[in-house]
Amino acid sequence: MTPNETGFLIRSVTVRGTAYPYTVYVPRAFDASKSWPVILFLHGSGERGADGLKSTQIGVAAAIRANPDRVPAIAVFPQAPADSRWLGDPADAAMAALEQSVNEFHGDRSRIYLTGLSMGGYGTWHLALAHPHTFAALVIVCGGLLPHETTTAVQQSPLTMGKDDPYAFTAHALRHLPIRMFHGDADPVIPVMESRRMAEALKNENADAKLVEFAGAGHNSWDRAYGDAELWKWLFQQRLTPESVWTPASR
Repeated sequence: MTPNETGFLIRSVTVRGTAYPYTVYVPRAFDASKSWPVILFLHGSGERGADGLKSTQIGVAAAIRANPDRVPAIAVFPQAPADSRWLGDPADAAMAALEQSVNEFHGDRSRIYLTGLSMGGYGTWHLALAHPHTFAALVIVCGGLLPHETTTAVQQSPLTMGKDDPYAFTAHALRHLPIRMFHGDADPVIPVMESRRMAEALKNENADAKLVEFAGAGHNSWDRAYGDAELWKWLFQQRLTPESVWTPASR
């Protein structure tokens, strides 16, 4: 990386012989002598592809473009291939892109955050279950655990398959994490009940979790969620304790 290489940069990572493009955002004020918080963002079904760019159209990237000062962090935007989900190889590619970005841009392993919207919200729950000690906080926008007839774009994580109560299982496994959820109460694609059930399950675990419902809002709750300055202030206050920080050697 050259000293002037900031902004949205296209990179690639290879998983099991397949190349997956991703974009990484580097703030203009980037200084390699400091460690930086890192955000891993999982896009929705409409941004799938192989161009490395669609993942930066909406959600976190749009919020960065609108108010870059709110997000003084490295942000990683993996891209799931067409007709795939954030499961299996695409999920592993997202984690590989994260790891590559942490190494390339001096990421702070105590301040790695995971967020996603819609299909990416489902992916956020899955990746958090798969890597429960990597992330300092989660932000889920119009996500959930179970599929619905309203969309073919989401699938249940294999990690919750066969559980009597997938919501209780997930909440118990992630009860140590600060979690914020956002959902439109009139969402016709992913029912708001998905987030409500997760919020109730997390409440039963006494987790630091909160659900914000947008009255009358449909599926697009991400503009309001990521456009909330208070969310970003809260997010960057979260960090893993020194003894819980994951490193490649500790696996």
